[in-house]
Amino acid sequence: MPNGVTQSYGFRAETMFEKAVQAAEAVGFIDDPDTALFGRAVASAVLGVARHPFKGTELTYRVGSELIGTALVTVNRSLGLSTPGPMAIDPKDRRFTDPTWEDNPAYYAIRQAYLALRQYALGSAEAAQLDPVAARKAHVALEFLADALAPTNFLLTNPAALKRAFETGGRSVVSGLWNFADDVLHNNGRPQQVDRTPFEVGRNLAATPSRVVHRNDLIEVLQYLPQTEQVHQIPILCSPPWINKYYIMDLAPGRSFIEWAVQHGHTVFAISYRNPDRTMADTTMDDYLIQGLGTALDVVCDITGSAKVHVVGLCLGGAMTMMTAAYLASAGDDRIGAITLLNAMVDFAEPGPLGTFTDPSTVAILEKKMARKGYLDGTEMSGTFDMLRPNDLIFNYVVSNWLMGQSPPAFDLLAWNADSTRMPARMHAFYLRACYVENRFVAGELELAGRRLHLGDLSQPLYIVAAVNDHIVPWKSSYATTDYVGGPVRFVLSSGGHIAGVVNPPNPKAWYMTSDETPAAPEEWRAGAEKHPGSWWDDWAVWSAERGGQMVDPPPVGGAEHRVLGEGPGEYVRLQ
Repeated sequence: MPNGVTQSYGFRAETMFEKAVQAAEAVGFIDDPDTALFGRAVASAVLGVARHPFKGTELTYRVGSELIGTALVTVNRSLGLSTPGPMAIDPKDRRFTDPTWEDNPAYYAIRQAYLALRQYALGSAEAAQLDPVAARKAHVALEFLADALAPTNFLLTNPAALKRAFETGGRSVVSGLWNFADDVLHNNGRPQQVDRTPFEVGRNLAATPSRVVHRNDLIEVLQYLPQTEQVHQIPILCSPPWINKYYIMDLAPGRSFIEWAVQHGHTVFAISYRNPDRTMADTTMDDYLIQGLGTALDVVCDITGSAKVHVVGLCLGGAMTMMTAAYLASAGDDRIGAITLLNAMVDFAEPGPLGTFTDPSTVAILEKKMARKGYLDGTEMSGTFDMLRPNDLIFNYVVSNWLMGQSPPAFDLLAWNADSTRMPARMHAFYLRACYVENRFVAGELELAGRRLHLGDLSQPLYIVAAVNDHIVPWKSSYATTDYVGGPVRFVLSSGGHIAGVVNPPNPKAWYMTSDETPAAPEEWRAGAEKHPGSWWDDWAVWSAERGGQMVDPPPVGGAEHRVLGEGPGEYVRLQ
């Protein structure tokens, strides 16, 4: 078919599909079933391959050769020869670790054919020669589909699951079917990642002793009880992300950053955000600044009498920390002293895999969906993160829960992750556009609560932690913060990912890298940095102590204007 004709049919097909969706949305018949535009990206990839037949032919020839090679190798292996196949196995791919995949010729052939076809599917996104946004979406969607169709996800083509069924006399199959039915009925058809029953907020999660000393419509402020005879004069205020519950910073005894800070002589406060519902649809980013971190800062200063506060911001809470510091600096308010940023980003030019979900078209669709509900449901956000690592966060549990009949693990990190929150529609739409789409903050174009914010106004000492395997905030994007601030910066690169890099108590597997210099390029920083065994928590303890002021008696818990309202972790953290 001539190229122009193919383009014409492709244009008409895509346009007709979009018109149909828009019409259905207009009458309220459906929400857009493809919020991230993955379906349209895959359709564009298929049409793109048709528009570029030479690339498609090359791909087809290659996969045909690999399948023929697989057949020949399978015959040789049936005869007892250990002939290597055309498709190499990624050593990080844990799906095919059972020795049957190597020893049994039939399963070896299935694995080889699957890998060849997977490579063919992913290659089509490149062969289609799409624009960068569509190509990235097509790649993510095709990778997800390919991983979903992996032979390991089906009982008859998973030798480990078949062995377990034989060993248990079929009980594993029955248990797996029970798990599947339960997930269909109670977990939107997705496999459970964690057994949350052993965990309870206030008992073995969010358990560091504290009191609620302030509550408004948006936040509670927790003050942690001292655990040392004297404390540093300058208190710490923890600014968590509002995308999950605050207690990732106070996860569990021995694994709590807040507990660590308290035990190292700091007076610590933390913000606990209310879980938004429809009534908070019109809550703005201004509200999160003024009624959120701004109000918490007032509370901390009133109770402690300190003129300075060390703010520790995590992820979105780190971005809000920097926005609030710039907001206060514009009025000559210097109460925020030292700042610690944990896996946080202020320059969104390179957002990493999340950029697949935050292009203008996707954000526009999401805005419509949020406007109807008044919020973004937490399950949609967790689904987004799961799609970034589907084998680890979805199909791993398909195999263990549904095929093997095993119960999901009891793990505090996953229990916290499952305790998701909603996002107010107006605030979240503003955040996505201002940060991910338009990157206004670093351009000096972000305005909150009537003030233009400038990162160059900040001169506080800054301690920045990034995690080497962070897929939410790439460490190089976190490093970019060093380009925009005027104060001294200590940048630390830690082992782990977005969460494990923060919940990182001293342990034999942990490591971190430091340097006294912050050159312009992150690669140059890493080349000159020194690697240390252990956790960045130890390094931070020294840095924060040096900026914590003299040792004094602990301040009162609460005060005349901020009476104790109850024991921590408070009421908001329990709202579902």
